[in-house]
Amino acid sequence: MLREMLRWIWDETLLQGLVHGFPTIGCVVVIGVCIVILCKGADWMVDGAVHLARRTALPRIVIGATIISLGTTMPEAVVSVMAAWMGNPGLALGNGVGSIIADTGLIFGLICILTKVPVNRFILNRTGWVQVGAATLLVTISLVALVLMEGEPVLYRWVGALFLVLLGGYMYITYVWAKQGADAAMEGEETDNSELMSLGKCWLMLLGGLFLVVVGARILVPSAAEIAYRIGVPEDVIAATMVALGTSLPELMTAIAAVRKGHPEIMVGNIVGADVLNCLFVIGAAAVAKPLIVSPNFYTFHFPAMILILYSFRFFIFMNRDGWFKRWQGSWLFVVYLTYLFLQYAFNIGTVHG
Repeated sequence: MLREMLRWIWDETLLQGLVHGFPTIGCVVVIGVCIVILCKGADWMVDGAVHLARRTALPRIVIGATIISLGTTMPEAVVSVMAAWMGNPGLALGNGVGSIIADTGLIFGLICILTKVPVNRFILNRTGWVQVGAATLLVTISLVALVLMEGEPVLYRWVGALFLVLLGGYMYITYVWAKQGADAAMEGEETDNSELMSLGKCWLMLLGGLFLVVVGARILVPSAAEIAYRIGVPEDVIAATMVALGTSLPELMTAIAAVRKGHPEIMVGNIVGADVLNCLFVIGAAAVAKPLIVSPNFYTFHFPAMILILYSFRFFIFMNRDGWFKRWQGSWLFVVYLTYLFLQYAFNIGTVHG
């Protein structure tokens, strides 16, 4: 029974088969319902996170960087582990790398264009370096494997185990940082004087909202892809656009809800935390499940795009001394993401699973 339930999470063919027999109007209705579910789930999750932060005296950006980002990346981790186990290392590795590119380039870039986003220097000068460092470590190990190994480079199980150990260290040190400098970590957070939820209701809202977001995203993507296929959109374009955006829908809907409710610091924490987890958790767990072969496309295309976006983000944190990200910086990240997406299709280099 549990195995069948998990298959609905990671086996895309089951979901595709489910919507294949629907009439087109039925798929449109399903998409509409999923959008409502996503919006409601994201609202619940943000409300739960805000009140949990007040209950625990932890900054909202820390809640976003740990609990929320862990939840929104959990489906990607399951997909990557199952993909690796079933012999599809490109999907497993691409899912993690592609998600980092989409989260930072698409979601953070777009939100920066649309609204003012605060630079929480206390947190971002710490977790921001972990974000860049984890991705740099992944690329460095992959390059060493390319140089030293005969045949195709491989990320062995010890690499995955190392990443999971680093993940545990990251979760712990983030909590320590927040406790040591709680006042500085809450820089830019607006005071919330609404009636405080009970701790149990906080967790119910947080986990219930996460469940709705994940379910809504998983059903919406194949429904949208089915409509695109019926109107003649090529499958590779569908994969490079709808599937890539779909796997980042939890982060996107959380970001929109957080900004709409006046808590952009949750969005910043979620994006930075999701990047760290996509590298250490998603790729780490997949490599432990089965060694990952690194295809040439990652060296020539995916890794450079990821490094360019993350180091641009790191530079923007350094230069924004006035405490705010600029719209042109969001535009740069967004344009890099769109260029990455366009070139991927134009040169037919792989598929984005992120």
